Amino acid sequence: MLSYSLNSIVVMKKPHACGTNRWQIIRLGMDIRMKCLHCGHSVLIPRSRFERLLRKVEADHEGETS
Repeated sequence: MLSYSLNSIVVMKKPHACGTNRWQIIRLGMDIRMKCLHCGHSVLIPRSRFERLLRKVEADHEGETS
């Protein structure tokens, strides 16, 4: 299982409509809110769907690569 936290940069399986698949986690809970790093749009998805679509964690909350 991949480890992620608040402000982590994650790569998802499907790209956003703007063409990128890199997101920043801005809220954690039963649902996860992510902000697109290209266009700034934010989406709220259930944690179960997020974990299914998560490909990799690029950086944790302090900016370190994993």
